Amino acid sequence: MTSTAPTQAPLAVLFDLDGTLADTAPDLAAAVNWLRTERGLAPTPYSVLRPTASAGARGMIGAAFGLAPGDDGYEELRVQWFDRYQSNMAVESGLFEGVDALLQGIEGAGMAWGVVTNKPARFTDPLIPQIGLAHAGCIVSGDTMPHAKPHPAPLLEGARRLDIAPSACWYVGDDLRDIEAGRAAGMPTVACAWGYCGAIEPSTWGADFLCATPLALLELLRSLVRTPVHA
Repeated sequence: MTSTAPTQAPLAVLFDLDGTLADTAPDLAAAVNWLRTERGLAPTPYSVLRPTASAGARGMIGAAFGLAPGDDGYEELRVQWFDRYQSNMAVESGLFEGVDALLQGIEGAGMAWGVVTNKPARFTDPLIPQIGLAHAGCIVSGDTMPHAKPHPAPLLEGARRLDIAPSACWYVGDDLRDIEAGRAAGMPTVACAWGYCGAIEPSTWGADFLCATPLALLELLRSLVRTPVHA
């Protein structure tokens, strides 16, 4: 917890999607390994791919093929990966353990919640109802605004759609970019250590809070509200 961490509960909690609310890495990894198989290559170990899942195509293709945006062959792989993933995005994906209870607790305390993700709408729109998140108060995808995270615009749009001041919203994510975006939007931030987190230790991100599990976040919210947040 930072020295400036809030001492009051928020009016709303905005969440990243991949690696925060939903464990989507199995289907993301399967899609990129399909690309390798099609090229006669052995699958990249899941243990290598999982930490990169929150970085989307950049992370997955980088881990599986050693290519970065701008490199020869990257764009072709990105397009093919998107197409393969779109056809198989909810085979093994689902909410992390404890997320259902967390969202029920937030709603029970009278708080709003929503999703702000860098995932393009072509994936977000069909995936959200398939994994049980259709009742979100708002859904902002990576291409909803002209800029994606770490720019604050998507988070500010989420707050606008909920009609709640950004300072009264918390942002929860599993990537350094999430914390940077939340800070830029003027929102208290929560780093979720249960997610993918990438190569940089989340304790170094400068988030206001670090939670090991969704239920730990629920307990944190419970401690800051007068009305108990019931699981």
